[in-house]
Amino acid sequence: MTHHVAVIDIGKTNAKLVLVDRESLTEIVVITRPNTVLPGPPWPRFDVEGHWAFLLEGLRDFHAAHGIDAISITTHGACAALLDSSGYLAAPILDYEFAGPDESADDYNAIRPPFSETGSPRLAGGLNIGAQLFWQFQVDPDLKAKTDQIVTYPQFWGAKLTGNTAMDVTSLGCHTDLWNPHKGDFSSLVDRLGISDKLSPVRKPSEVLGPILPTIAEQTGLPPGTPVYCGIHDSNASLLPYVLSQTPPFSVVSTGTWVIAMSIGGNSVQLDPHLDTLINVTALGDPAPSARFMGGREHDLATGGTCPEPTPQDVRDVLTEGIMLMPAVVEDTGPFRGNPSGWEGLEPNVGTGTRVAAVAVYLALVTAECLSNIGHKDTIVVEGPFANNQLYLKMLAVAAASKVYRAAGSTGTSAGAAMLVTGKTDVLAAETLSLINPDIGESLEAYASHWRRTVQNRRRQQ
Repeated sequence: MTHHVAVIDIGKTNAKLVLVDRESLTEIVVITRPNTVLPGPPWPRFDVEGHWAFLLEGLRDFHAAHGIDAISITTHGACAALLDSSGYLAAPILDYEFAGPDESADDYNAIRPPFSETGSPRLAGGLNIGAQLFWQFQVDPDLKAKTDQIVTYPQFWGAKLTGNTAMDVTSLGCHTDLWNPHKGDFSSLVDRLGISDKLSPVRKPSEVLGPILPTIAEQTGLPPGTPVYCGIHDSNASLLPYVLSQTPPFSVVSTGTWVIAMSIGGNSVQLDPHLDTLINVTALGDPAPSARFMGGREHDLATGGTCPEPTPQDVRDVLTEGIMLMPAVVEDTGPFRGNPSGWEGLEPNVGTGTRVAAVAVYLALVTAECLSNIGHKDTIVVEGPFANNQLYLKMLAVAAASKVYRAAGSTGTSAGAAMLVTGKTDVLAAETLSLINPDIGESLEAYASHWRRTVQNRRRQQ
């Protein structure tokens, strides 16, 4: 018997296939492809056909080289697939960044439940799945009748692998407007949309959805009985290892296209949906106060995509000369949404270490604001790409006045998704985390105070 889990990880920027060792939860092989959005008609859509070919080829190669004995799935949220009675897509899967659903915003707002019921803030475009569905059924009046089942995105891939359909609680709890996290059941919106008979069964992420279909076994060489697990929303996959292995209170910051801060056992606070806070639902079904901003996208936009490693002099220049990036680079997300971005002090040139350093401290300061808004307490674990950014981690430790640990691994979601298979709780302990020492603490603290005052002053001037 082999000891490897293949993790399908569909992020907003990249689609990945990761081979994870079952015992150590370490990544053995990672392959990626861009998650390029295809144009309409009828609307911008995800390239599921391209992803599918990539995944099948990767599964075949992984199994031939290493062996696979289970498959787990994790994907970004804000995504639903509408399936017809034959199990095929009744319509292309909508890209949640498309502004189309805003056309019917007033009508949708009239029927959506309040934040107090769903813990789901009203978001732009298709970031609320309820808004997606409402708009899709309006622009294609025949679509609701053609839709036999609605599945959340991890389970779309699970259905392609097994033929069985489901939804999982973490994807439903990801600002869909469809879930009531306080009751652990569907919200009142389901009946208002008239889709209660079309929603697939809700299952735990750790349940086996089924074995792979015979055709999948033929195409990949995998054993016919290879189990496929139900799957999980990516931020909750990142959270799961710590929920199972760490003692509260703590927070996890999952980084990628989105930066998601999630507080476990923190201070009780009144969440403000206008600050892009929300209630996520963990793999165990528990509510988790959360906040988010599009940090990875902001990083790419602000740096221009060219990121030389900052020198110590670059960092000193940023901290001593008041070179500051103001929020919000992506204006419709995060705790500073609606605020126009800009530079204070001399704007560094694109492609310089000074600019990269200024962006790193900016991202850390916005992250700290997110954590403050959800009642963060005690330690912080950062996973994903930002866990490799030392300046980001040091500023976060200072700005949040907390111990910050970086998680090992290049794809922070893979260990959590593999944990659905293994159920192990003793692997992700201190040896996989390293404590960040903010060795330039005084300079960072002075910069953070100056940055916050400047943000407040800019707000007053608007």
